[in-house]
Amino acid sequence: MFQGTGSSVGKSVLVAGIARALTRRGLTVRPFKPQNMSNNAAVTRDGGEIGRAQALQARACGVPPTVDMNPVLLKPQSETGSQLVVRGKVRGTVRARAYQDVKTTLMPDVLSAFRTLAAEADIVLIEGAGSASEVNLRTNDIANMGFAEAADVDVVLIGDIDRGGVIASLVGTKMVLSEQDAGRIKGFIVNKMRGDASLFAEGMNIISRQTGWEKLGLVTHCAHVGDLPAEDASDLVNETPAGGGLRVVVPQLPTIANFDDLDPLRSDPGVTLEIVVPGRPLPVCDLVIIPGSKATMSDLAFFKKQGWDIDLKAHARRGGRVLGICGGYQMLGKSIEDNEGIEGPPGLVEGLNVLDVQTVLTKDKRLTEVRGFLVPEGVPLKGYEIHVGRTTGPATQRPFATIDGEPEGVVSPDGRVWGTYLHGVLSDGNARKALLSRVGCAGPDLQDHDERVEAALDAWADHLEACIDLDALLALARPV
Repeated sequence: MFQGTGSSVGKSVLVAGIARALTRRGLTVRPFKPQNMSNNAAVTRDGGEIGRAQALQARACGVPPTVDMNPVLLKPQSETGSQLVVRGKVRGTVRARAYQDVKTTLMPDVLSAFRTLAAEADIVLIEGAGSASEVNLRTNDIANMGFAEAADVDVVLIGDIDRGGVIASLVGTKMVLSEQDAGRIKGFIVNKMRGDASLFAEGMNIISRQTGWEKLGLVTHCAHVGDLPAEDASDLVNETPAGGGLRVVVPQLPTIANFDDLDPLRSDPGVTLEIVVPGRPLPVCDLVIIPGSKATMSDLAFFKKQGWDIDLKAHARRGGRVLGICGGYQMLGKSIEDNEGIEGPPGLVEGLNVLDVQTVLTKDKRLTEVRGFLVPEGVPLKGYEIHVGRTTGPATQRPFATIDGEPEGVVSPDGRVWGTYLHGVLSDGNARKALLSRVGCAGPDLQDHDERVEAALDAWADHLEACIDLDALLALARPV
């Protein structure tokens, strides 16, 4: 089990890279994360949803993702409440404090999912959540040491040198853990080293002497990690916008969901992708994308509070294009109605009035992979749907795409505004080229983003082979 000294130390991508490296050695590998908190979800072929980080790890193993790989998924809808997904299905909404009691009922599901994977694999790579040192949450824990104890597995601890204080964070973690929990940690990895790795050789020795843990590797910076999907919305904030001549702007919503829709544009040399943070206006651009949302009505209110609705109308008057994906599609309509209290108190809110459609939120959640054709180009596309709500109205007579011969999404009468429930549609190179051509970016054939991710996984695995003693890591694994 891989646990971290904190959030965002790189656990997810390390597990993905190690999974690819071990799979290439001929082992049957499976990823597992007992509990994840993310609005970046993936649809599984068995009709459920899990965190996209586990879907990436499954890809690294060369297998389709299943709900067993992430049995508990929390999808934040506010600062204190989340939708609870168990074994791929929504089980309700929980508030943060109440969840501490709910966890006691989830361990059987978590252990059952883990044992299912263990039965079919040579090795299971388990990813913890947050920090191993959150001893205040140790009671009823299912994400870190609580799971490690219940499943009787040992732990490798990961620290992030890039944020500073990695010696203290690793050594300090041992100090705050109980003797029993600390005894489960057998080795450590220091991640995100920049510059001359030899400068931290003594640091690795100090950590090992202070803790008694085996030093398994110092992982240096690898540019290929940037081509892998990010798990946290905080990773979206621009360093410095750079890229090609087509300028695409995305407002950063509080509960932005499935934001890996943007990854193909981020890596496209013909595109400059800019994430607009709250407090700043939407700048002049060629295309505005309103992304998915886990709490569409509250994010819509936030959108208006920022004045982005005024910016969007000015953008449209200038002849700019707009793409609304899932929750963003719903926002572009005339109204969103929530009679059943799906997202909060029942009510009706006015939309952005850009598309002539209305949305009614329903309890039924659509989770499916799809294939179809872009209208009017007829270009094949693929993607997935993961949403609640039914959108109807006159604009649906001008579909964005056809799926199994049925219309999907809408296009405005002037052809400049598109709304769709399809996530992942930009990953396919041909579909992305067709859409960008509408905005005046008619370049060469574009690479499928999936191919780029595959190449990045292989390069990342090569890098980890050089940085981590994988033989020593394997030696720590034991039967369960």
